[in-house]
Amino acid sequence: MATVLVLALARPAVALAQDPVPDSARASAASAPLFASDQPLQLTIEAPFSSILKERGSNPKEYPGKVTVHQAGETPVVLDVEIQTRGKARLSRQICEFPPLRLDFPRTRVESTVLAGQDRLKLVTHCQDGRAEYEQYVLQEYLVYRVFNLLTDLSFLARLVRGTYVDTDAKRDTVTRYGFLIESDEMLGIRTGGGEPLHVPAVPPAWADAQYLALVGVFQYLIGNPDWSAFARAANEDECCHNTIPIGSPAGPVFPVPYDFDITGIVNPRYADRVFQPETRNLGIYRVRNRVYRGLCVSAVYLPSVFAKLNERREAIYALYAGLADLDPRVLKDTREYLDQFYETINDPKAVEWELHGRCRG
Repeated sequence: MATVLVLALARPAVALAQDPVPDSARASAASAPLFASDQPLQLTIEAPFSSILKERGSNPKEYPGKVTVHQAGETPVVLDVEIQTRGKARLSRQICEFPPLRLDFPRTRVESTVLAGQDRLKLVTHCQDGRAEYEQYVLQEYLVYRVFNLLTDLSFLARLVRGTYVDTDAKRDTVTRYGFLIESDEMLGIRTGGGEPLHVPAVPPAWADAQYLALVGVFQYLIGNPDWSAFARAANEDECCHNTIPIGSPAGPVFPVPYDFDITGIVNPRYADRVFQPETRNLGIYRVRNRVYRGLCVSAVYLPSVFAKLNERREAIYALYAGLADLDPRVLKDTREYLDQFYETINDPKAVEWELHGRCRG
């Protein structure tokens, strides 16, 4: 059932330099073992994948399976799980042979494991079995989540996974590929104290926290993401908002937390332009790799503080990419150049005036 919101038109902004997370929520987050480490989690997933991967509709069937968690020095833990396909563009057979999955664990069975506190988790998969570049896309998208973590606590946590997929239908070869797990909407709200996911058809701009909205707009510009909205749903969606989750409460404010970063310039998968056309032309760009600022003009007052935050975090952002050993050196080089272009823009007043102030939305 949709949450009914009655919010004032003006909202106090949360300063980026401050940490809005209460101590109790931070302590709870620190005790969630799944996201307490940045080391890849080793999983073996046994399920009827030949049947699961046929489910490409809006209400995919769940199938039972087993997940074995392997951790160094510990006895492997075997857990029951219900598995279903999920996603939007990547649910298409033309895009992904192996689409993203949702893993539904019985919460009472995971409490003594690394999955303690979790139940329904999104798993971003490798998409294509036989193409190495698709695993690079996984690593790149995972790093985008990590970049936003450096900028704000109001961001989805992610855990890199080295997953082995065993088809109990015995029709597909067993494969081992990179993927990553994403924190659930509910756990994000609990961890940050930001509120709960709001199931509403739209979010008027006046409801959103203005300074957080400015951060999101600049972050999406940094990664070259034209495929999002903090206020509206896409034509094929039931709830707001497109590739953002509104987190808040009936008392406000609302924080549009972004997710789903594959169709971005910084990842630049081979299918991005095909999926996002003709929208790219409507936005005045010709490729997803081209950046376009989609923030609101009323957020302009907060841009200097957002730029300061990004400049402060610049070396840490570059270090994330340099520190991931399996990232292809060519991808690392291209990404550094893409980030360099962003930093050249935000540190050039004329470029800021042209690219951000001149192209903001009224």
